[in-house]
Amino acid sequence: MDAKARIEKLKTLINYHRHRYHVLDQPEISDEAYDSLEEELRRLEEAHPEFITADSPTRRVSGAPLPAFTKVKHAIAQWSFDDAFTETDIRAFDKRVKKLAGGEITYVCELKIDGFKIVLTYERGVLKTAATRGDGLVGEDVTQNVKTIASIPLKLSRPVNIIVEGEIWMGQGEFKRINQDQEQKNLPLYANPRNIAAGTIRQLDPKIVAARRLNSFIYDLAQADFALPATQGEELKLLQELGFKVNQHFTQVRDIEGVIKFWEKWQEQKGQEDYWLDGVVVKVNERVVQEKLGYTGKSPRFAIAFKFPAEQVTTMVEAISLQVGRQGTITPVAELKPVQVAGTTVARATLHNEDEIKRLDVRIGDTVIIQKSGDIIPDVIAVLKDLRPKNSKPFIFPTSLPGVGAIARLPGEAAHRAVDKNTFAQVSRRFHYFASKHAFDIPGLGPKQIDALLEHKLLTTYADIFKLTEEELLALPRFAEVSAEKLIKSIHSRRKVTLARFITALSIPQVGEETAEDLAEHFGVLDKLMKANQEELSAISGVGETIAEKITEFFASKDNQKIIADLLKEVKIERVVKKVAGKLAGQTFVLTGTMTSLSRDEAKRKIKDLGGEVTDSVSKNTTYVVAGENPGSKLTKAQTLGVKILSEEEFLKLIK
Repeated sequence: MDAKARIEKLKTLINYHRHRYHVLDQPEISDEAYDSLEEELRRLEEAHPEFITADSPTRRVSGAPLPAFTKVKHAIAQWSFDDAFTETDIRAFDKRVKKLAGGEITYVCELKIDGFKIVLTYERGVLKTAATRGDGLVGEDVTQNVKTIASIPLKLSRPVNIIVEGEIWMGQGEFKRINQDQEQKNLPLYANPRNIAAGTIRQLDPKIVAARRLNSFIYDLAQADFALPATQGEELKLLQELGFKVNQHFTQVRDIEGVIKFWEKWQEQKGQEDYWLDGVVVKVNERVVQEKLGYTGKSPRFAIAFKFPAEQVTTMVEAISLQVGRQGTITPVAELKPVQVAGTTVARATLHNEDEIKRLDVRIGDTVIIQKSGDIIPDVIAVLKDLRPKNSKPFIFPTSLPGVGAIARLPGEAAHRAVDKNTFAQVSRRFHYFASKHAFDIPGLGPKQIDALLEHKLLTTYADIFKLTEEELLALPRFAEVSAEKLIKSIHSRRKVTLARFITALSIPQVGEETAEDLAEHFGVLDKLMKANQEELSAISGVGETIAEKITEFFASKDNQKIIADLLKEVKIERVVKKVAGKLAGQTFVLTGTMTSLSRDEAKRKIKDLGGEVTDSVSKNTTYVVAGENPGSKLTKAQTLGVKILSEEEFLKLIK
C-alpha cells in the first residue's frame, strides 16, 4: 500500500474511533492503541507533507501561537434567548406562541449547557472557521483552538456547506484536575468550568487549549446548502448523523405541561452530569411555525430559556450605598462581603428602594440571603435576624447626597429622585449612555473621556459632541495628537443614525432599546412621534399608559425640544421606510446569493419602497426568492416548496 492510500485509511480509522470515544462515549479500542494510530499517521505525514490536508486528525494542534485573533463577520446573526424563571413565565410564553402560531404546536426540550457559544462553518464538509459569538454580528476567529477539541469533527460525514452553533464546555472532572494543578503550583484557583472554558478558547497558543480537554455539544443547524429538516427533533438527529456531538437528553413533548415536567426532572438531576446546566431550552418543534413566529430585535419568538431557580447563598452587608442613575433615580445597594453565587464572585446586591429596605429590615452588619437570577446584580431576598449584631440601627434615607444635592420621594412613587435633574452625576450618565453602543455607538468616547469633556466645560448638550475639534481635545490631559484625531473621526462617522438609536440616545424615562424600536417602526419619523398624544402612544404594543405619559411629558418640555433641535443640526436621522401601497404591496421576498448590479441593502430598500416585504427565511408564504450568483440553501428550499424564483434580470424588470 502506498503512503497516500495508507494516510487516507488511517485518517478514516482515527476519525471513526475519535467519534466513538469523544462523541458517542463508546470506545472500541484502548487509548494506547488510538495514540499509536495517530503516531503512525503523524510519521507518514512528516515524510510526505504533500499529502497533509486540513481535515487530518494531526491538524488539531499545529503552528506557533497566534499574535492576536482576527474578526469574523457572522453570516447568520447570533441571537440570544429570552428567559423564563417560573411556571407563570413559561405558561405566558406558551400563550404568546399559540396566539401567534394560530393553532396547536409541540415543543422540543433541550438541556441548557452553561458553556461558551461557538459558531462553526463547514465548506464541502470540512471545517473552515470557528468563531466566538462576539456582539452577535462580529466574533473572533478561534479556529485553531477549536480544532484541538476532539468532539468537534474536522470533516463531516457528508460534503455539505453548513453553519452550526453549539456550546464549548469543560467537564467538572477536568476542572477539578486543573485546579489541583493550580494549587500545587501555588497559583490562583479558577472560579468555575464555564469561565475557564471561555478563557481557554481565547488562548493564543493552541497547545494550551489542547492540554485542557474541552468538550462540545452542537444544537443548531443555522444554514445549509440543502433543505433544512421539518422539525427541531429531526434537525438534532441530522446533526448527529453529520458527526457532531449532540446532547442526548432532548425530548419532544405535546404541550407546556410536558415542558414543565422535563424542567422539574432536570432540576433534581442536573448535578449528575459532568457539565454545568442552568436550565432548559424550549423550542417550537415545527420549523414552519418557527419561521412564522420569527424574531424580535434580539431573540427568537419560537424559543425561550427556562432557567432553573436561582442559586442562593448567605453573606454579610458591610455597607449600604446610594447610586444615582441618568434619570435621577436613587438606588440603594448593599455592599457585601464577597461571595460565590452561581459560579461568580458577587460583592454587591440591589435593595431597589426605601420600601424594600423597610420590608426586609436590612441593616449594616446583617447576614443576608442573596439570590442571583436573570440580572447581573443579585437581589437580597431575606435577612437572618438571629445573626444580627447588637446595637444595629435601621437604615435611613438621607435628604441629600454629595454631588447630587437634595433628594426626595415624590407622592405615589417608590423611588427617591434627585431634586435637581442636572447634577453632574446625572448629566454624565446621560452622556455616557448617548455615546454607548446602545445609542450612537461612538467608539473611543467612553465615560472617562466624557467626564473630562464635561469637567472642562466642552460639553453642555449632545450637539456639542459633534462640534468638538482636535485642538480642544489636545488641551485636555491624556490626549495626544493621534488619539485626538482618531476620536474626531470616530465622532464624525456617527453623524447618521437610525431613528430607533436616536430615540434611545435621548434617555426618555422608561424608554429602552426595544421600546425605541417599536416607536420608530410605528411612527417612521421623529416629528410624528414628538406630536403623538398619550392615547395614540399607549395603544402601541409594548408601550402602555405609564410609558406613554413619560414620552409626552418629555417631548412637551421646551428644554428637550431645544436639545433635539440643536442635535438635528449636527446629525441626520436615516429614513425609516414604511410599507406603502405600491406595486409590490402584499408580496414577500427572500434574497439569496450576490447580485452584480446592486447590493443586497439596495435591493431591500427598493422592495420596501414599492410596498413589499423582505424576510430572511423561505416559507410557503414567500412570494419570490431572488437568486443572485452563488445562491445558498434558500434556493433549494424555494424549489422544494414551489416558490417562484427570480433571476437578477427578472427582479430588475419587476422593480423597474
